[in-house]
Amino acid sequence: MDMGKDKTNAADAQTLTDYQRVTAALSFLDAHWQAHPSLHAIARHVGVSDAHFHRLFSRWTGTSPKRFMDALTHDQTRAWLLQGVSVLDATLAAGLSSPSRLHDLFIAHEALTPGQAKKRGAGLSFTWGVATTPFGLGVFLIAPRGLSALGFADPGEEITAFEDLRGRYPAAHYARDDTAAKALATQIFDDRKGVALALYGTQWQRQVWRALLSIPPGRSIQYGALARHLGKPGAARAVGTAVGRNPVSWLIPCHRVLGSDARLTGYHWGVNRKRSMLAYEAANL
Repeated sequence: MDMGKDKTNAADAQTLTDYQRVTAALSFLDAHWQAHPSLHAIARHVGVSDAHFHRLFSRWTGTSPKRFMDALTHDQTRAWLLQGVSVLDATLAAGLSSPSRLHDLFIAHEALTPGQAKKRGAGLSFTWGVATTPFGLGVFLIAPRGLSALGFADPGEEITAFEDLRGRYPAAHYARDDTAAKALATQIFDDRKGVALALYGTQWQRQVWRALLSIPPGRSIQYGALARHLGKPGAARAVGTAVGRNPVSWLIPCHRVLGSDARLTGYHWGVNRKRSMLAYEAANL
């Protein structure tokens, strides 16, 4: 008898069973999220204990069942608000007890109130500008409280890069000020001084972005190792998504994260630019 083969077959069968249970749970949540089913109700639906289901779901998705359900609620209510539904009606349709719960949900997921999200940035004011950096043209998005986004572009592509950053808050007011952008570029790349940041993101995204700040200049880390550093060893994919949503390139060093094979992987502003950033740090910092 080939014991090794039997163990492999058993492991494969368990993986398939786990996949089927998680798939069933996701379908159940998609159909019943407005009722906010309890952990026990979801676990009973897929035929396992509460504790086993919580571990299984967290390992496969990188988040807890409650956080996943909160994300579904946030996504759907955000869509309703953008369609013109009132905050109160969106609250009731989502099965929440009061607008204050919807408010807390939006603050946790994108650091905006439901009213601000409904307005798609209306009432917010940003300054934006373009300045030369060691990595091509830098496109800066500046809020009253600090730098909100930094992207990069090749000559002739700066408007495209601005539209990329602007897409987060399309109804906000934008005024161009290249002098302000140049001052920030000097502060960051020449003087190498810290700058105030005004970040908008989910609680999980901000947690990942803080972890990125712990990677020393000239060093790199793989997505899996970063997930383990965060205490979420099964969440490498979720970490990768949060890294990809980093709005302030260079200062929050997502360029220091490599793929599982330690090779350079996709970078929003171009793999060649990522390679240049790592080389620049190794030589200068």
